[in-house]
Amino acid sequence: MGIPTSAKPITFLITRDRPAAKAFYTGTLGFPLTHEDDFAAVFDLHGTMLRISTVPDHQPAPHTVLGWEIPDITATVTALRDKGVAFTLYEGFGQDKLGIWSPPGSTTKIAWFKDPDGNVLSLTQF
Repeated sequence: MGIPTSAKPITFLITRDRPAAKAFYTGTLGFPLTHEDDFAAVFDLHGTMLRISTVPDHQPAPHTVLGWEIPDITATVTALRDKGVAFTLYEGFGQDKLGIWSPPGSTTKIAWFKDPDGNVLSLTQF
């Protein structure tokens, strides 16, 4: 037997500074904090649980660790930029002025940004 089809996923991130992470995920991204204990700050990402735990010497991975499928990437990028989010420009990708990239031969659009700990996050419009 594998994981039941009714099992809900839980995602995890690491922070060095929990107060900064909480401010970013609630104030900037708009996700409600549902619980906090000695081990993690827990957020509701529209039905998916995100647990952010503190590790003092955390070094972020260079790749995307969490992303969202969204219906209008231009509107979402613009709204987040208005809140102070800086989108990452990768040399050679050919992103537009907002930092949005379209893979060659595709209508998909992707933009990347980082949380206060440098964890790479993404937005994708299919």
